[in-house]
Amino acid sequence: MPETTDFLYPFIEGDETDSATLLDDLARSAEGKWRQSSALREATLARCEAQLHATATAMAERFNAGGRLFTFGNGGSATDAEAVAHLYTQPPWGRALPARSLAEDQAVMTALGNDVGFELIFSRQLIAHGRASDIAMGFSTSGNSDNLMRAFAEAHKQGMLTVGLSGYDGGRMAAEGTPVEQCLVANSDSVHRIQESQAALNHALWAAVQAALAG
Repeated sequence: MPETTDFLYPFIEGDETDSATLLDDLARSAEGKWRQSSALREATLARCEAQLHATATAMAERFNAGGRLFTFGNGGSATDAEAVAHLYTQPPWGRALPARSLAEDQAVMTALGNDVGFELIFSRQLIAHGRASDIAMGFSTSGNSDNLMRAFAEAHKQGMLTVGLSGYDGGRMAAEGTPVEQCLVANSDSVHRIQESQAALNHALWAAVQAALAG
């Protein structure tokens, strides 16, 4: 019976007994993944440099006008959204900024999912709490999540700044006519590498926002 980790380490056999060979294979696998991750992060940051600066400038203008940052995502991207909100509210240095993850309140999310539908769990919260000076930031690896697109549409309708982080080719979030004003894309078909590069983009964007606020 196949192990649940087979897709990560296909070279490991269930009856493997040669520990030295196994450790060498694991080390090569980890090194290969690190090289892939590093290359994608460097390429993504270089390609998005101008876009990061433009996005940070726009976000700084919103924060200076009293705006707040709302973050959201599904699955692993929900934890990314919470981490980014925490980075802005409790920064290691610089100015603390108002931010909130729309994926952190289990009671609200399950109530909305049960009462009105999972596709509306973020857009309904923006209807309740958002205003024109705010920023809506959504995270996805595919760029195709329906509840994110509905949230972006609602944010755009209210006049909020809309920022998305996606993978693959950007998906619906990066398509022409999308309500996402700035979509930062990590071009990869590996969910793991995408999220690693998105983490680098998040920190680079936060640092650029701090720099813009400092003048």
